[in-house]
Amino acid sequence: MKFFHRMVIMTALLLSPSAWAAEVGSPVAEEGPRAVIEHTVNQIIHVLENRQDSSAISAKDREAIRRVIQGRFDYRIMARRSLGRPWKKLDEAERLHFTEVFRELLERSYGNRLSKYKGQKVLFAQAQIKKHKARVKSTVIDGDRQTPVEYRLHQTKTGWQVYDIRIEGTSMVRTFYQDFKSILEDGGYPKLLNTLEDKIAKLKAKDQD
Repeated sequence: MKFFHRMVIMTALLLSPSAWAAEVGSPVAEEGPRAVIEHTVNQIIHVLENRQDSSAISAKDREAIRRVIQGRFDYRIMARRSLGRPWKKLDEAERLHFTEVFRELLERSYGNRLSKYKGQKVLFAQAQIKKHKARVKSTVIDGDRQTPVEYRLHQTKTGWQVYDIRIEGTSMVRTFYQDFKSILEDGGYPKLLNTLEDKIAKLKAKDQD
């Protein structure tokens, strides 16, 4: 499915080491939307820089990254928006399960790629805040190519959380929605869930090779 390729790109941009070189080790003065992203990325970079095997992502590394990201991404909102109308027909247990599947799909689809990523220069603008939502725009510079990336966050009871990322104007959540929709139209929610779980199982098996 094409959204996996987009997720790899999104993650590489989010975790660019060179983007945050000047910020590493600096305290987070306040948990504003930009500070949330910077602090989270710096912690992930710390995990990557301290791996025993710099050419791979181990189970220990993956768990460390998961702990860093926990609470910074609103997986429930991302899962709900990506699924669309079928979400309303799910009971709470089914919603929790789909959110967990969605989270693991994101983690597994990009995890091992981090070991191969080469950092590009990233420039960040100040956060644009409007009530309980914010946008943090950035530009990824890779040679002569410049790619705009925008992080969208909303304020929750536990702080600012990312609910979407736009690359060159294309919404990650919208991309998932469109891909999910094509499967839903073909076989409904059960087929979508099976497809995603099968994909996760294959990714897990690949990690163990």
